[in-house]
Amino acid sequence: MIDLLSRTPTLTPEELTASLAPSARFRDVRFETYRPNPAYPSQEEARASLQAFLKGAQVRPGGFRLFRRAKPEGRGLYLDGGFGVGKTHLLASTYHAAEGRRALMSFQDLMYVIGALGMTRAVETFRGHDLLLIDEFELDDPGNTHMANTFLGQLMPAGTSVVATSNTEPGALGQGRFNAADFQRQIQGIAERFETHRIDGPDYRQRGTTPAQPLTPEEFRAWLSRQPDATLAVVSHRDLNRHLLEVHPSRFGRLLAGVEGLGVTDLTPMPDQNVALRFVHFIDKLYDLGLRAAFTGVPLGQLFSETYRHGAYAKKYSRCLSRLSELLREARA
Repeated sequence: MIDLLSRTPTLTPEELTASLAPSARFRDVRFETYRPNPAYPSQEEARASLQAFLKGAQVRPGGFRLFRRAKPEGRGLYLDGGFGVGKTHLLASTYHAAEGRRALMSFQDLMYVIGALGMTRAVETFRGHDLLLIDEFELDDPGNTHMANTFLGQLMPAGTSVVATSNTEPGALGQGRFNAADFQRQIQGIAERFETHRIDGPDYRQRGTTPAQPLTPEEFRAWLSRQPDATLAVVSHRDLNRHLLEVHPSRFGRLLAGVEGLGVTDLTPMPDQNVALRFVHFIDKLYDLGLRAAFTGVPLGQLFSETYRHGAYAKKYSRCLSRLSELLREARA
């Protein structure tokens, strides 16, 4: 059995950027496997918009030319919609269908990369890319706003196209998190780089079902019995949260290296928002990696306080609860 709490992983800047591709859960998705909800035409329209975007995307000319014309400025497409409408599926499908050099990462991972490399080196790292795909684009603080505006402002004019997804319209980024009015010029500068497509619809993970809840002790023991011991990690929620405070979020993926099944016991409410947000990012990484997971403890609705679930980071918490519910449903399958 893997002892998660003994791991203190490190990552070099090069390792941070080495595998910016769809994670295991989205490795095999394609435009053809996307199942738009017929009650919400915007979902099918989003798929068509991405396919048209790819056809119109500029590809870097190859071969030697004495006089090479500068590459046109990169284009931007922004998918705005709630969680569970298939935005990440569409983003990964875009990666698989695209030609040329491309990279896919979450917005938070991009911020970690810029922080680790520095702005100048980060821009140079991605300047040769034809397409950059950014999932869950969000501006949580003034620092992120400045970094995102500077990064896109240097990268896209040089020819890199960008597709981003978010739960927030580009012109409303940052609202509720900090005094966005003071940074309106930078926020507007980001918004003007993108054509926006709104995706409507309910959370497909909960379509026709009620949210799943943590396993009973008997269900948890049965789940454990089905997991290979060599790739299994079991940890209490309290110990996990304590350890996550010691590990930089950019290393959560490395923390889970070699793990195929994770059991977390005794889920308890998280009154500290710093602890809660670390846990949310950990669940995002666990979900994206496509790992098996099972949880025991309090009902999911008690994990985050009402003030958190209706505050500045409400969408992060809602996404986390949706993904936890799907993981629990998979654990019972």
